[in-house]
Amino acid sequence: MTPELPTITKLADLVGHLGDDVYVRWSKGPDEDAASASRDSLTGVELPGLSASPLRIEPWWGDRSRELWVARRLFDYRHLRDLRGPDVRAWVLRGTEVGRGPDNEPLVRCLEPLAWVADEALRECSNLVEAQHSDEWGPLDRASSDR
Repeated sequence: MTPELPTITKLADLVGHLGDDVYVRWSKGPDEDAASASRDSLTGVELPGLSASPLRIEPWWGDRSRELWVARRLFDYRHLRDLRGPDVRAWVLRGTEVGRGPDNEPLVRCLEPLAWVADEALRECSNLVEAQHSDEWGPLDRASSDR
């Protein structure tokens, strides 16, 4: 059983966790993930690691806002809570990449759960992304796409 994780309530605190081996994951948490495997939702194939989004900043991002980088990483997959149930939350982990998933996402082995991400921080992320007023960008939600 994972010790009680701290909860990040502010985007600025989440930015403090940036690193080459830090990821954000949407799931029921580290204990649940340790007892099961990620699966490809199309085929059901078991994946060799947990689907996660990297929090490391790519070199091409330059000196742009670190807050905006992190905000979009959380915004991309916020629909997973609605899709997978109310117990699904965003949490931050230190991990090692073991492969790539069917959507080219990193598959990671969790080395250390770091923190939960509170709804307050998620609202900050949404507000920051929405303040960009981009008509061509949004969450990666297949359910909302045209079929």
